[in-house]
Amino acid sequence: MTETKILIIGSGPAGYTAAIYASRANLHPVLFEGMQPGGQLTTTTIVENYPGYPEGIDGTQLMMQMREQAEKFGADIHFGNVNSVDLSSRPFKVSTDDGDFMAEAIIIATGASARYLGLPDEERFAGRGVSACATCDGFFYRGKRVAVVGGGDTAIEEALYLSGLASQVYLIVRRNQLRASSVMQQKLSEATNITVLYEHETVALQGDGALAKAVLKYHKGLADEQTVEIDIDGFFLAIGHTPNTSLFPSVETDSQGYIKVKGSTSLTNVDGVFAAGDVCDPLYRQAITAAASGCKAAKDAEAFLMMNNTK
Repeated sequence: MTETKILIIGSGPAGYTAAIYASRANLHPVLFEGMQPGGQLTTTTIVENYPGYPEGIDGTQLMMQMREQAEKFGADIHFGNVNSVDLSSRPFKVSTDDGDFMAEAIIIATGASARYLGLPDEERFAGRGVSACATCDGFFYRGKRVAVVGGGDTAIEEALYLSGLASQVYLIVRRNQLRASSVMQQKLSEATNITVLYEHETVALQGDGALAKAVLKYHKGLADEQTVEIDIDGFFLAIGHTPNTSLFPSVETDSQGYIKVKGSTSLTNVDGVFAAGDVCDPLYRQAITAAASGCKAAKDAEAFLMMNNTK
């Protein structure tokens, strides 16, 4: 059983930043990256909205630099999964691919996974036309044609954002009406370059190397449907995210499954357990806000350990 002051679960901007701050506070944190080191940012290409990189930076490269910085200050970083967590008493007991650990504090930075349609083409065109973040990748489609899948507030927000960049935006809605609020629907109706495709369902994505078109099934009636193709350069999923919280059933979450934190802190309902990044952020989901919350989590954990005389 390996003992540590802080164990960080998850990588990405939140986890790595927490590791940087905890390491500089001489807390010698242990971090488990999971099976996708760097998190969702590694599925994008060029990140152009992270401060300090005026020419942009490859998402994977940015995460590698954060990882190297954390290791430079002494973070013990492991590739692999955390398999179970016992939060019933402190020190917390954590079972991992590299053995069992006992931690005085835990920072949860496991992120949230974007929901996809389940098409094999989505993975094939990931980073080459398919995205789950318009704010992250919309700039690459300036003056081009894009589609957004979804019928809720998030989908309309994405479509409206993209309408300021792209020449044409298609909003693909599976039902015959939107689920979005009336305010968002009013904003949508005022956009001149957004076309709403009701009762359409994406069945395939096509292209030679990069995405070129989407194949849709149009449900005109119970027994009447037809196939429609639209030429697009970008395909954005806006059907929600699933926070990765299954390891922590005793940590309180909101109605959407995101971990609830106390006020502007990273504190959860379990003393000694802190949350950072997309796992507790249903609103912004940006690399810069995730990094900031990783800093807060490390600082909050440091204060907790000092108060409990374990630093």
